[in-house]
Amino acid sequence: MQTLLKHINAYTPLNTKEIHLLKNAVQKKVYDRHEIIFTEGHVSNEIYFITKGCVRLFYNVDGNDKTAFFYTEGQFICAGESYTFNVPAIENYQAMEPTELFVFTKSRIEILLKESPKFEVLARIATENELITCQKVIASFVTKSAEERYIDLLNTQGELFQRVPQQHIASFLGVSPETLSRIKTRVHRKRHS
Repeated sequence: MQTLLKHINAYTPLNTKEIHLLKNAVQKKVYDRHEIIFTEGHVSNEIYFITKGCVRLFYNVDGNDKTAFFYTEGQFICAGESYTFNVPAIENYQAMEPTELFVFTKSRIEILLKESPKFEVLARIATENELITCQKVIASFVTKSAEERYIDLLNTQGELFQRVPQQHIASFLGVSPETLSRIKTRVHRKRHS
């Protein structure tokens, strides 16, 4: 709970009543490594906040899963289109390691929004988080090579290489595991020459 409160306080400080409302509105859920949190085809009515662990966002493409993003501590997760427009989601979320989430249901969020306008900030943060994530992923695929995407990932979220199986990182970068291996060797050689 402290992680969530700290994250919210960075944007808007909550008073005692609002903290109490928030504590009553969220439910803590724990997932094991590789456990599926949310699957495509369902309508999403939840927003998640990660307090511990790592979650992989992936899409099922012709029977193969394609990794789109990794979320870690302090990030909100939401199947945005499904949540907003009440349509079946096309994304899946999977815990990559033992993961702890706070879950906000749509009905609980509506109660929070009625009780205090500060919770509108919370809803906005979750939405902006998702939008920025999407824009960064799109921009990196449009403007950068696989090697540049690898270097970016190494520089910004290097810990993922210890937390996530290599085949998921390769999928996220849009390359095969073999190509990822070659990129790693090349980058390592450049950095140490």
